Amino acid sequence: MAKIDAVFERLQAQGRKALIPFITAGDPDPALTVPLLHTLVQAGADIIELGVPFSDPMADGPTIQRSSERALAKGVSLRKVLEMVANFRADDNDTPIVLMGYANPIEAMGLDAFAAASYDAGVDGVLVVDYPPEEATDFAETLHRHALDPIFLLAPTSSDARIVQLGALASGYIYYVSLKGVTGSAALDVAAVAARVPEIRARTGVPVGVGFGIRDAATAGAVARIADAVVVGSRIIEEIEQAPVDQACEKVRALVVELRQAMDAAANASRGRP
Repeated sequence: MAKIDAVFERLQAQGRKALIPFITAGDPDPALTVPLLHTLVQAGADIIELGVPFSDPMADGPTIQRSSERALAKGVSLRKVLEMVANFRADDNDTPIVLMGYANPIEAMGLDAFAAASYDAGVDGVLVVDYPPEEATDFAETLHRHALDPIFLLAPTSSDARIVQLGALASGYIYYVSLKGVTGSAALDVAAVAARVPEIRARTGVPVGVGFGIRDAATAGAVARIADAVVVGSRIIEEIEQAPVDQACEKVRALVVELRQAMDAAANASRGRP
């Protein structure tokens, strides 16, 4: 069984939901990425999205844009991101890693070469923001050939037909963008998400993670009641951005522990446990 599938199966048996934090590889310094990955796991992450720095991250708000700029200034490339994943795998072969980024660096490497190198490094899934499902058949098939999960975004405006189309390609999980706009741009409407997630799950048969707009433990707990996974990015990047480099891991740890505790409390409450 693929690692991402195994995580969701285990958590479902426990009545818990997946916590999926996002960080940008190389931010604030390339030497800190692997320690940050381990910190996220120790704090309660189930799956990690690792951003590949890109010069024009169109779906991301200012916070993640700045993190990409800092990483690019340090010379972080797609190949160096894969090296970071391989280094992480030296001590952790269980936590799924999903690369999140944009098409240009992948196409520059070549899709098949990228998929093979990602598998060799220990990547489990790939989310490419600017691969719409209409143009992603080759991408999905290539990833599946290399035992990688192609993960896609869905928006509040996605039609039923697009949801079905995407569900035929996706595996691992689907990332539901909970609001219109870029990452970190607004607070989400939990009631609207609650109405949408069951529809997506029913039409795809794939777990649904919700992200964009989750900025605190209370919101993470609320989303954990309705989705299969909670994705948090900009809020974590803010902790990294505001902390001295030697304190970044501890700042991130404290935030992720809060998120994990809130999500588990929500799960216990839904099962009638204290």
